[in-house]
Amino acid sequence: MNRRLACIAILSCLLTMPARAAAADLPIRVILVGDSTMATRSGYGDALCALFKPGTRCINLARGGRSSGSFRAEGRWDEVQALLKDGASFRATYVLVQFGHNDQPGKPGRSTDLVTGFPSNMARYASEATQWGGVPVLLTPLTRRSFRGPNLKDDLAPWADATRKVARALKVPLLDLNALSAAAVQQMGEQEADTLAMEPPREAAAPLPAGASAEPQGTPKSTFDRTHVGPKGASLFAAMVAGELARLIPALAPSLK
Repeated sequence: MNRRLACIAILSCLLTMPARAAAADLPIRVILVGDSTMATRSGYGDALCALFKPGTRCINLARGGRSSGSFRAEGRWDEVQALLKDGASFRATYVLVQFGHNDQPGKPGRSTDLVTGFPSNMARYASEATQWGGVPVLLTPLTRRSFRGPNLKDDLAPWADATRKVARALKVPLLDLNALSAAAVQQMGEQEADTLAMEPPREAAAPLPAGASAEPQGTPKSTFDRTHVGPKGASLFAAMVAGELARLIPALAPSLK
């Protein structure tokens, strides 16, 4: 009898081996969900996608001005649902979710309540991604690079802490980008941190003659700020996220350059 059971077990393994091998050959997919600090042109998302090896599908769905509430309200989360429900062509799909900047107070139509709304939204993203077959990874918000004297002003700390609590409660991977980026920016100091921006700060201009226009016609306004990133900042923070992904999720490491 035992011999018969052993034969059945061996036969079962032989029959399932081709399916397992086929599944192992399927590519990995990564979906980015977030705000302008992750979005194309103003964030690090595209630079992160460029760090994945050919064959890994990386989709940047992050959009500027979105919060954990407005991203869903606009129907953008529906795009993620559709992708996940049609995920049979991928070995695994990792959904990276980062919000906080636009959830802060004073942003009509975007801000959320820190105690109830924001944690609930983040938990729902993680739970639904899991339900639809994805692997959620919650990211704390990328730091702003504003200083108060020699010290970085970390005004996103409460939203970062709320994200950490949600990740712990749901036992999903947490990539603490806020802590990592804040430490890096603090170490480099304000002057060096300003080189990470979309555009360098303008030098102070000489006093204008009376009646002269402060902004000549046709001259675009500066896009410098200490929230969004240019190529240098995108490269730095994308490498930071990629390194943490490889550490947190070893299965992703072979897919990264």
